[in-house]
Order: sequence, then structure tokens, then C-alpha cells
Amino acid sequence: MLDAATALYRIVIADDHPLFRGALREAVTGLGVRLVITEAGSFTEMSDLISADPDVDLVLLDLAMPGVKGFSGLMYLRAQYPGVPVVIVSATEDADVIRRCFEFGASGFIPKTLGTEAMRDAIRMVLDGGTYVPVDIDLSTGRDSESAKLVTRLASLTPQQVRVLMMLSEGLLNKQIAYELTVSEATVKAHVSAILTKLGVDSRTQAVIAASKIAAEGWPGQALNG
Repeated sequence: MLDAATALYRIVIADDHPLFRGALREAVTGLGVRLVITEAGSFTEMSDLISADPDVDLVLLDLAMPGVKGFSGLMYLRAQYPGVPVVIVSATEDADVIRRCFEFGASGFIPKTLGTEAMRDAIRMVLDGGTYVPVDIDLSTGRDSESAKLVTRLASLTPQQVRVLMMLSEGLLNKQIAYELTVSEATVKAHVSAILTKLGVDSRTQAVIAASKIAAEGWPGQALNG
């Protein structure tokens, strides 16, 4: 049970829509516990916030916001901060996308159509150490062995490798990736080589294609709709 008397819960709300951040803030505020709530409207802002306070208790993450494609934001958080629970909050209600979120390590999935009280109950469940799965989703179905293997390979990428793969999917060259990550071009080449090995592919293009197979419509190309 949540400790309303003495515990202080740190929650990051990451969504590029201010109105929906406000709705999530309202839901979280109603938990009746001491809170520190911070908000981010992009992947970079979210990453900076958590880097400054890696002991956050929960991240509420939109699947699609600036700097994020498909499951890349979730993959990065689970790799970089494996002890921090991540709940996806999204406008999509596609069952396959929801299942993928749990395969990549999400602790919950909250559809944006959920009412405030139901959102609050879901968040409370995760803060209590549980998992929130939408009532109409069966996590045991819809998974084939090939996609399961690919999920496992993608989940083995380090945080920096996830970021490099995100940038590869955007068509950036090694020189551009090196500039964005403030590392040497040789370091980027090493990351790309490691990505190819882990995904079992021979080229950058094949790596992006492999990622796109698993990421529904969200990676690369258009982002998931919220």
C-alpha cells in the first residue's frame, strides 16, 4: 500500500501535449500521498530530468513525442534505468502495440480514453509494485516465435545503442550521430557494429528494417498516434 504518511513519490510525466500532462497531473495528485511531479514534453527533456534524479519512482510515458519513435523511448528507459517502473500512456488501443509495450518491460499501459479515477487506480497499482494491464488485453496471445526473438535482441541493446538505432532510423549519418551524442565517429561505428551483431543483421538498413518489424507503425516513419 502507498505510504501516505512519510513516503515521498517522485513521478515524471512525459507527454508532448500540455493538456494531457495536466490530466495526468490531476490523476496523480489525487493519490493522496506526498509527491514531486516533473513534466517533460520531449525525449530530451525526459532524459535530462531522469538523469538529474535517477531515483524517480515512476515514469508516465507517451509512446509518441519529439525524439521518440515507436518503442524507442521505452527501450531506452528500461535499458538505462532498469529499476524505474514505466507506464505507457497512449491514444492507441491496438492490442499488438499494448502487448509489445509489456514485452519491452512496461509496468503498465493506460489508454488515454481511461477516466481519471481509473487512471489513478492504475498508477496506484504500479506504485504498489504491481502491473496494470487493460482489462480487455490478453498478454498470452498474439506473439510468434520470430518476433519474440527479435524483441529479445532489441532488449539487449545498451542505452547508447538504442539512441544510435533511433538516429539510424531517422537516416542520420555516423558524423551526424557523433555530433548529436558528443562522441567520436569511431565510437559511433563501434556502436553500429555492436547493434548489427546483436540484431543478427549485416547492414544499417537491415537493422532499421528489423526494428520496424517489431515497432508496429511507429518506427521508422510516422509516429504512433499519441
